[in-house]
Amino acid sequence: MNVVALADTHAPRRWRACPPAVAAHLRHADLILHAGDVCTAGVLDELARYAPVKAVLGNNDGPDVAAWGAPERLEIELDGLRVAMVHDSGQKKGRLARMRRWFPDAGLVVFGHSHIPLDETDGDLRIFNPGSPTDRRRQSHGTLGLLDIRDGRLVNAKIVPVT
Repeated sequence: MNVVALADTHAPRRWRACPPAVAAHLRHADLILHAGDVCTAGVLDELARYAPVKAVLGNNDGPDVAAWGAPERLEIELDGLRVAMVHDSGQKKGRLARMRRWFPDAGLVVFGHSHIPLDETDGDLRIFNPGSPTDRRRQSHGTLGLLDIRDGRLVNAKIVPVT
């Protein structure tokens, strides 16, 4: 299963339409995960033209994103792997332990909020922030995440630049 992970698109200020470099990855997706701060539900509709979308609410998301179906936290199974999503994972210190407490059954937690790409594991749990494709802040590039999930395992995860 090819999954594209996004976060912090911040439409319409930063995302007016899907950037071509993002669309190139979305065309190969079986599923799209959006870890919040979509800002307008129209972005989720746009993404859904590429593949099914699962999203969580970010601190900048309004009632229209909630009405679209985005909860504050989400736990799903993808090809046998338990995956959780939340927008704000809290401070850096203690993050892995906190994600384990919040999502004890998850093998992977996808989150956003900081706009800082992160791929970290303690050998048991992997936490993954794809960064932002449109609002890179102090990062060199806008980024998104690519996840390859097969038979209950995360076979490959990478953060790729799109700007």
